[in-house]
Amino acid sequence: MRYAGLLTNDFANGTGTCVSFWTQGCPHKCKGCQNPETWDFFGGKELPPDIRGQIIKAISANGIIRNFSILGGEPLCEENLELVDNIVSSVRIAYPHIKIFIWTGYTLEELKEKNNTHINNILQHIDILIDGPFIQEQRDITLHLRGSSNQRILHK
Repeated sequence: MRYAGLLTNDFANGTGTCVSFWTQGCPHKCKGCQNPETWDFFGGKELPPDIRGQIIKAISANGIIRNFSILGGEPLCEENLELVDNIVSSVRIAYPHIKIFIWTGYTLEELKEKNNTHINNILQHIDILIDGPFIQEQRDITLHLRGSSNQRILHK
């Protein structure tokens, strides 16, 4: 299993200070994507066996509780679902009151149509879903948490 990165003090992806985790691999390959290096499912880094522990520890490092963000790549593609489900579930158990964000190129409607146990569990445990593919022609750098105007911020 591979991942693209982990940032323990992120101020750009989410609200407040976040721990941000980037999955590796993306089937969308949106034109103008800000993270094209995350597209290749064989790219990135080898996932450490204790990644959940690293994330849980980082969320409360130095006595500061952070929110948690998952980006990509595509966190909710088939190849990443089990990993993301395990991480989100573990973080939610350890920190029931923090905000968990996920960015996905799928729309909420597309995710619900899949009727997938992992997806349903992930959606149940997150607070904010930013959905929809990045569309270069609708790019707007003034939007909060989004890159293009078609994307939505959905509070769960």
